[in-house]
Amino acid sequence: MNQVKILTLFLLLGILSTCQSNSKEADTKTNTVQSNIDYDQNIQLPDNFQAAVVAENLGRTRHIAVRANGDIFAQLFRLKDGKGLVALRDTDGDVKADEITYFGSHQGSGCAIYNNFLYCSSPTEVFRYPLSVDQLLPDTNNKTLVVDGFPEQRQHDAKSITFDREGNMYVNVGAPSNACQQEARSQESPGFDPCPQLERQASIWKFSTEKTNQDQVKDGQQYATGIRNAVAVRWNPSTNNLFALQHGRDQLHQLWPNLFTEEQGIELPAEEFLSIREGDNFGWPYCYYDQFENKKVLAPEYGGDGKEQGRCADVKAPILGFPGHLAPNDLVFYTGDQFPARYKNGAFIAFHGSWNRAPQEQKGYFVAFVPMENGVPSGDWEIFAEGFAGAEGIKSPREAKHRPCGLAIGPDGSLYVSDDVKGNIWKISYQG
Repeated sequence: MNQVKILTLFLLLGILSTCQSNSKEADTKTNTVQSNIDYDQNIQLPDNFQAAVVAENLGRTRHIAVRANGDIFAQLFRLKDGKGLVALRDTDGDVKADEITYFGSHQGSGCAIYNNFLYCSSPTEVFRYPLSVDQLLPDTNNKTLVVDGFPEQRQHDAKSITFDREGNMYVNVGAPSNACQQEARSQESPGFDPCPQLERQASIWKFSTEKTNQDQVKDGQQYATGIRNAVAVRWNPSTNNLFALQHGRDQLHQLWPNLFTEEQGIELPAEEFLSIREGDNFGWPYCYYDQFENKKVLAPEYGGDGKEQGRCADVKAPILGFPGHLAPNDLVFYTGDQFPARYKNGAFIAFHGSWNRAPQEQKGYFVAFVPMENGVPSGDWEIFAEGFAGAEGIKSPREAKHRPCGLAIGPDGSLYVSDDVKGNIWKISYQG
């Protein structure tokens, strides 16, 4: 073998040895990072999924948004040290946020990113902050009022927000009552007819993102009505229309004991999964959806007996009725590529858990999955993630350790879940 061939052979062996060494070093770094990830074994998931803890005890985190660079933002339901928003960043790749910064001075629920702005809401306003190119914290000196003038109300005041492809923002304006009764939550009190709350509330409103300092009535459009309270609203990019989940009314048995048994009051009415087009009316307070009869029925406040349809016969029905009193608080459609193909374009729904199943065990406190095709369910819904509550047999929401509230899809296709008891955030990833 001549000297040139020998020299070439030694060079090739040296390169191979260096590549193997670099590969081992990279594997070692990867394994070190993975070993540092804090997985929550209490969260029960399908095979090959794991839930990693991003942050704990942030405050009562409601809706969340994730940037393309992985930064996370959350709106707080109550101020923490005088601040109402929190920004989080993982700088070392172990999922755990090591930069956590609080900002803003309002509390609320809504949180979303659109066109390099962070949008967030109080009970009566929607604001936005310009996002910085490299900095975690948005430009807090240029906070802008987007919409004002929503009614002040003591219940159902979450202003959830979502955006379509055309530069429009959609805002939930919940009803300030249970069933629009003349005497609120009083036994056998009839409902106002017509219900005056439908003029500005119990509906979803549409606004332009091109304008600021808007007023609900002067600048907004009532996009859909007859929706008691849709904390979960989301524009579906695959079908290009709006979807929401309605919190169903309470206390059928307590308010109308001669018409409804205790068991019926626990299971009825359904939590409704709605596919929404402009001008739709879903019937609240006159109607509710009975998931056992698969139809809208007339509410007792308006002469119903639990069976009669009356004026509800032509009211638009939901695409799916979940069991009553689970409290759906957020919705996201899976557009990522990390999860198995069966999850593509399907809906993840965070159920927050309610109080109205008392004295029986409360339910909810899980994230559900609904397979979807062409905007309608293509199979049975299932529980995707549970174990947040930390105990069985919960009789009151106050007993729950955590309550799922906000959902977001990360840039790598992971699913993020927030909790509004202690303020934890989890990142759910597929490891298959």
